[in-house]
Amino acid sequence: MILLEEIRRNPVKGLGQEVLQSTLLTAGRPIGWDRVWAVTHGNSEFDDDRPAWVKSRNHVIQSTNPALAQVTCRYNEAAGELTLSHPDLGEITANPAINGQRIADWIAPIAAPSGPPPYRIVSVPGGNLHDFEDTHLSIGNLASLRALEEMAGMKLERIRFRMNLWIDGAAPWEEFDWYGQDIALGGARLKITGRVKRCNATNANPQTGQRNAEIPKLLYERFKHMDFGIYAQVADGGEIKTGDMVSP
Repeated sequence: MILLEEIRRNPVKGLGQEVLQSTLLTAGRPIGWDRVWAVTHGNSEFDDDRPAWVKSRNHVIQSTNPALAQVTCRYNEAAGELTLSHPDLGEITANPAINGQRIADWIAPIAAPSGPPPYRIVSVPGGNLHDFEDTHLSIGNLASLRALEEMAGMKLERIRFRMNLWIDGAAPWEEFDWYGQDIALGGARLKITGRVKRCNATNANPQTGQRNAEIPKLLYERFKHMDFGIYAQVADGGEIKTGDMVSP
């Protein structure tokens, strides 16, 4: 039996995750409030006057800045406020629509490796700032994670991979065989659309903000690819919650 073990969202791209017990999926949309915001840098092509999706290199991201791995984030939907914390920066709570510049200024001391200042928090009305322009969510298999940990000889925290959903009960790497299939999950139906190619962001230790692994290299040496996890799109919306059965 394959079960949904965990639901996660990333309100600000590259800046922490929060765990949900349940969420309502909408057809053609990602997890609610997932990567709604991003922090851009001085070389960003993001146009504030005509906001639209741009590639990840335009944002402050963990693949170039491992210190961001230590940031935690949660979003209070009722208050419209983000709360972020970091061991060296303390904690900040702000409404990104009203005083989002406070968040951009707060992250600036550890954002420098991602690109030059100035930094600003941005969003796309009605859109999201995922790695790819098409709407998706990501799924990780805990059996595959345990196999990868054995290969790496170390514990690999789930947050390194920034998955939206974690499942358990499948065989290691079984999820790769689901490409092109639909899966039933709670009250929703998802279509598996591809694999997740990993980058240097997975190498960052969330406790220290330093790189202590070489995950893409390890995957390539063993399998001749750098894939871990799968992408899906919501075909039919519905509520999902931890413990729901996953049926490919």
